[in-house]
Amino acid sequence: MQYPIEQQILWGYAAVMAAGAVIFAVWSFNRKQVPRYEYLIAFIIPVWSGAAYLSMAMGQGHIVKDGHLIYFARYLDWIVTTPLLLVALATTAMSTVPKDRVILWGLVAADVFMILTGLIADLSPRPEQYVWYSLGCAAFLIIMYVIWVHLRIIARSQNPSLYKHFLMTASYLTVLWFGYPTLWIIGPSGFGWTSQVTDTLMFCLLPIFSKVGFSLLDLSGLRRLHGRPVGKKGNSRKQSAAVR
Repeated sequence: MQYPIEQQILWGYAAVMAAGAVIFAVWSFNRKQVPRYEYLIAFIIPVWSGAAYLSMAMGQGHIVKDGHLIYFARYLDWIVTTPLLLVALATTAMSTVPKDRVILWGLVAADVFMILTGLIADLSPRPEQYVWYSLGCAAFLIIMYVIWVHLRIIARSQNPSLYKHFLMTASYLTVLWFGYPTLWIIGPSGFGWTSQVTDTLMFCLLPIFSKVGFSLLDLSGLRRLHGRPVGKKGNSRKQSAAVR
């Protein structure tokens, strides 16, 4: 059963996502040399996520299995928005160099696998669900490895300002993303240590910061970097023009 307070929380989430989409749309009219795809990614994320949570706010997007409410719309949200977040972080790391498609597609594939195994885990009985949860966690660790080894090396090879920005955005996203498997396993889907309402609230607060919050942090930093001279061999405007 979905509680009225949950619907209010979900409506609030959808409103925040709408506000985020408007901000990124307005910023796109004055790009400050930041590539257009960065704004497109930042815009799509809250639009898609807001639509998914809007369905839950209207009493849709969930099923009841063995007395357990499963918000499958969350997974429909995550399977689109979390790969986009990783692409945004990866293109930030590759800001002034050619984009490594193997890394980009590898991150997307690992992320989709992680989300789908999470959905299967939510639909599975115990102890099978812990098998699927563990597989999802393994994919999550692979993603973290790519971020903190491969992407960090690429970012470091360019200029100190970009590297500092990458470390800040990667750290921000990493801390928040560790919250997802943690909340999942302690919530109604896992051990059941938290209530359904608390689970809904936390899975609204966390995505607000990891989606709109991350895009605000990333885009604002890129706008500063591309708007002033940085790097070893030239200014950011020349570098950004070379990769657009």
